Amino acid sequence: MSNEDARMLASRALSLVGKRAISTSVCLRGGHGVSKVEDYTLPSYINQPDVPLPDVQYVTNLSPEQKALKEKEKGSWAKLSIEEKMALYRISFKESYAEMNKASGEWKTIFAGVLFFLGFTGLIVAWQRKYVFGDVPQTLSTEWKEVELQRMLDMRMNPVEGLSSKWDYENKQWKK
Repeated sequence: MSNEDARMLASRALSLVGKRAISTSVCLRGGHGVSKVEDYTLPSYINQPDVPLPDVQYVTNLSPEQKALKEKEKGSWAKLSIEEKMALYRISFKESYAEMNKASGEWKTIFAGVLFFLGFTGLIVAWQRKYVFGDVPQTLSTEWKEVELQRMLDMRMNPVEGLSSKWDYENKQWKK
């Protein structure tokens, strides 16, 4: 492919994009690898315990063996074997109630994910305490707070309803 051909191809592609030629409607009409289009007006198969009888059967396109089994179903069920009865059940339903209600291991994955993110968050917090926040200020130490409280009492701050109103200056202790 020559350089001129490549430029022509690129300009053609850009002109198609400009005309909105690449859209879902073109893909559906042209069939460019788009999967089957669902018709949502038709009833669909739902396999849940709260919907005991779905609107349609699980298998819609029957094989020749399944068609023969459906014909045999119209006769006496006493003549059917257990395997044939199970095959007839699987034509109509994907899973039984026991299979639907069977415990899955999904909780383990969720629990592991929660533990992973808690651990990762703990590492971030530890890193921040060491490298980001630095040392605790001296104003948060116990000695500093005691000196600050004594200074507030000496200055008689808020003598009516505040801290100084709760201090007995004659006995040098807190009022009861």
